Amino acid sequence: MANIRITKKFSFETGHALYGYDGKCRNVHGHSYKLSVTVIGQPIADNNHVKYGMVIDFGDLKKIVKEEIVDVFDHATVFNKNTPHTELAKELSTRGHNVLLVDYQPTSEMMVIDFASKIKARLPENIILHSLKLQETDTSFAQWFASDN
Repeated sequence: MANIRITKKFSFETGHALYGYDGKCRNVHGHSYKLSVTVIGQPIADNNHVKYGMVIDFGDLKKIVKEEIVDVFDHATVFNKNTPHTELAKELSTRGHNVLLVDYQPTSEMMVIDFASKIKARLPENIILHSLKLQETDTSFAQWFASDN
């Protein structure tokens, strides 16, 4: 049976600030992120299986990505927990804002690495995470490929 790649797309709104950065992105701002998740595997060959012909049910992939990424990052503000932004994070949290403190600079590049790790950990054994594309704007995105890692 052939290996097939399937892709599911997601979108979410997230704010962040890049501490120590020398441009405008040092200020708190947000993006309408688009995340494309591509997995690779062989379609189920057992014609008695309820998911016959599928590599993975799109609904199952959606559940993983929604729980690990979308539900966590959507309408949250992300800060590196190793920066003075923690003071701002505490203030926002006390005012009821959804704040995430991560152990990396919240760039698209570092976020896509984090996302790959989280998604890979949840995929069934026979499904391989092939790639992720995290689009920050219409013209800017970061990509992660299993073959590069």
